[in-house]
Amino acid sequence: MIDLKSLIRNIPDFPKEGIGFKDITTLLKNGPAFQIAVNALCKPYRNQKVDVVVGIESRGFIFGGAMAVELAAGFVPVRKPGKLPAATLREEYKLEYGTDAVEIHRDAIQKGMKVLLTDDLLATGGTAAATIRLIKKLEGEVIGVAFLIELSFLKGREKIPDVPIHTLIDFAQE
Repeated sequence: MIDLKSLIRNIPDFPKEGIGFKDITTLLKNGPAFQIAVNALCKPYRNQKVDVVVGIESRGFIFGGAMAVELAAGFVPVRKPGKLPAATLREEYKLEYGTDAVEIHRDAIQKGMKVLLTDDLLATGGTAAATIRLIKKLEGEVIGVAFLIELSFLKGREKIPDVPIHTLIDFAQE
């Protein structure tokens, strides 16, 4: 069995001093490991109806597209502001210093659709929580959130109440 955690490269002080960046490109370039990761991310949802997988820019697109194919679901991108061409909804969230935002097409999700949210990393939970708010504004039902990696020491789960969270790799400390 492939140890997925061993394939994550840590880059100290990137993108700024004090951050230990979890580089997933070392896992992605390993075909069998990438396949194992996608299959494991999909596993809890195989017996559920998933209408769309929503992937958060940008690495959530990598896993979200592959998961959508595995689950025979559609794929919906959530992007940073100004990158989607049609009418959008926008949701802001707080950063350590200031705010950021994510957007989704207004017609991406219809009322009652079963939505699986995915991204590569759960850190503070702000981006995922904002995306869940967008999905709920469109009246979609978030059936779960799947992350390749969780930095559990940052307690991002606390910003995502009432939604089942599935992660494959935990870093309990920096």
